Amino acid sequence: MTNNLDARLASYSSPFLSIFRIVFGLLFTLHGSMKLFGWPLGQSVPIGTWPAWWAGLIECVAGLLITLGLFTHIAAFISSGEMAVAYFWMSWPPLEGPPASFWPLPQQVGGNGGEIAIMFCFAFLLLAGMGAGVWSIDARRRPTAAATTASRRSVGRFRR
Repeated sequence: MTNNLDARLASYSSPFLSIFRIVFGLLFTLHGSMKLFGWPLGQSVPIGTWPAWWAGLIECVAGLLITLGLFTHIAAFISSGEMAVAYFWMSWPPLEGPPASFWPLPQQVGGNGGEIAIMFCFAFLLLAGMGAGVWSIDARRRPTAAATTASRRSVGRFRR
């Protein structure tokens, strides 16, 4: 019974990856739009403010690219790096973070509040390695295996 369920769920791995990408991309876009435009909640950051405005720009642009599944590997890698910097710079006590606990849990329970940055960091690292999934612009742009093989055989002076 477990093997049947495992095989059945494995056949949905690419659509599940696409859903994962879309949800995390939308959440990241919302974080960026909040910093840039004050939408949907909060106030916008003044233009050019370091580092919040630039982080918002990365989050908004990369979040849209990730949501659409366009240049996903690159956008997710940049986003993962941004979130790693955000965690170590803003939440980790040995660096410039506020004097708080080492543990990345909510501040209400005594942690340093960095769990969202860590989750975004590793979610985007996963997408940087795995790709966008089947429901993406990247999947539409990628040539099929048969077309790639046929074009390789006929290119150049020598044919295989």
